[in-house]
Amino acid sequence: MSMHIKTIFLDIGSVLLTNGWDRKSRKLALEKFNLNSEDFEPRHEDIFALYEEGKATLDYYLDKTVFYKERSFSADEFKTFMFAQSQPYSKMIDLFTRLKDKYKFKLVSVNNEGFELSVYRVDKFSLDTLFDFFITSCFVHIRKPDESIFKLALNLSYTKPEESIFIDDRTFNVETAIKLGFNAFRHIDYESTKGELSRLGFSG
Repeated sequence: MSMHIKTIFLDIGSVLLTNGWDRKSRKLALEKFNLNSEDFEPRHEDIFALYEEGKATLDYYLDKTVFYKERSFSADEFKTFMFAQSQPYSKMIDLFTRLKDKYKFKLVSVNNEGFELSVYRVDKFSLDTLFDFFITSCFVHIRKPDESIFKLALNLSYTKPEESIFIDDRTFNVETAIKLGFNAFRHIDYESTKGELSRLGFSG
């Protein structure tokens, strides 16, 4: 089947890297900076989608969720903590580096992420040397699981659904891709994803 696959569409958070700003990271931030979860989380829920869609900056997000009142720490200290939560899954990065080199497919990120976090993560982990290009929610102003972002990914890569593989850690995103005709599966861990790729003709 690998002969028919032109493009692999890949999520980043929870696949190649830890999530940029998930519930676990927020919990650590609440503890470190002594913030009230019952106050912070509703504010986060109200504004974070706008941040991921590129309709709000990170400074705006923090102004609304943390710095709407005087704090004993600075915005720069908080951002440094946020960025430090991003860590690589080195085996996954190595796997796709090997497979891309061997099979010469296009590798495209389809990712929900805010601008500043996305730029930091791409630069920090040199993801621009791995991916051909990025379809990130903050750039295109659409978030998964909106079908529009999947269709945009196909159009920009000149790929038909049956010529592609979509990999994501969220079941709902995978279901959306399958509905649109992608070959798609959910990433659970390194071994299962390596096995699925091998089944689809990409071994290495």
